[in-house]
Amino acid sequence: MPVVSVGAGGMGRAWLEVLEASPDAELVGLVDLDLDAARRAAADLGRPDLPLGRDAVELARATGARAVVDVTVPAAHHPVTTAALAAGLPVLGEKPAAATLAQALSLVAAAEVTGELFMVSQSRRWNPQVSLLRDAVALLGGAGTLTTEFFRAPRFGGFREEMEHPLLVDMAIHAFDTARHVLGDEPAAVWCTTSNPPWSWYRGDASAAAVVITGGGARYSYTGSWCAPGEETSWNGRWTASCAHGSVRWDGDDEPVVAVAEDAPAEVRAGVDALLAGPRSPFDGIAGALAVFCAALRTGGSPSGEVHENAMSLAVVEAAVASAGSGQVVDLDELLEGARAEAVAAERDERVRERLRAWPGVRAALAAPAPA
Repeated sequence: MPVVSVGAGGMGRAWLEVLEASPDAELVGLVDLDLDAARRAAADLGRPDLPLGRDAVELARATGARAVVDVTVPAAHHPVTTAALAAGLPVLGEKPAAATLAQALSLVAAAEVTGELFMVSQSRRWNPQVSLLRDAVALLGGAGTLTTEFFRAPRFGGFREEMEHPLLVDMAIHAFDTARHVLGDEPAAVWCTTSNPPWSWYRGDASAAAVVITGGGARYSYTGSWCAPGEETSWNGRWTASCAHGSVRWDGDDEPVVAVAEDAPAEVRAGVDALLAGPRSPFDGIAGALAVFCAALRTGGSPSGEVHENAMSLAVVEAAVASAGSGQVVDLDELLEGARAEAVAAERDERVRERLRAWPGVRAALAAPAPA
């Protein structure tokens, strides 16, 4: 499948390598507002003659591309994806879906009215160890409590160290999305508190503790810091799931450790044994996301990470930020409806605006995408 990639920065270059090696996609063009950066990226890839441009839709038309991979900064996700979908081009985008939940809902509605696929590459979903974690939790009867500990001390420099909530906005979305994936349930309410240790090199709060209450009653607890020198966790965090028939621990780097309760039913023990002895998921990282995206375009299926399904992860991030500011528990339905009102007010495309207004409720719309 011929594709153009948008963005020649650090993550954009990682995607270029994946696209170049993919058996499913053919890189036919590179887009960046900085054409010199695009030329350097193409040359470093060994493709100095790769067609370049500043506009994704124009370059797609010129090269015959049939899809767009959006690896721009979050602020550009909404305009780049909106233009591509309107031009009949499906999009695979880097997280988050958009810079704000309101913009993400606009993209949900745009995907509906155009009938084009917009999938967000939430790369942890394509970690085989996460797949094993999720399957083990399900076999053990589902988790009543799921926890993540995340402690790292990266010195990025640049925009992250100037953000108001760097950990929540730039990193915690990975854990929140993984938690939704593992629990198989959606958030109903979020409470969060943030802080910034005296030794922090971040302007904004780089430490956070959040509790997510799901519709089914499970509790997900996230505790983390981006200014935690000393012993660090994996970039994936350290996970513990407490389930009806046992527990699962995952250090974020190695395979999860499953402990089945002594009084667990025989069929549960047999199921866990079969899972641990069986094959692992063939998908991994952003290459896995690309393979799933291409497969969905071939089959017409709706992949994990499709924007309807993905938008709730960004909603959890915004709920956590709102809760940290107010000190109150944030109701997700109220947050979603507020974001819809904001999206309607800002929307320029009449078809998208009317689709947003027509939803009976945001949660229902995200759970059951309407036909084009």
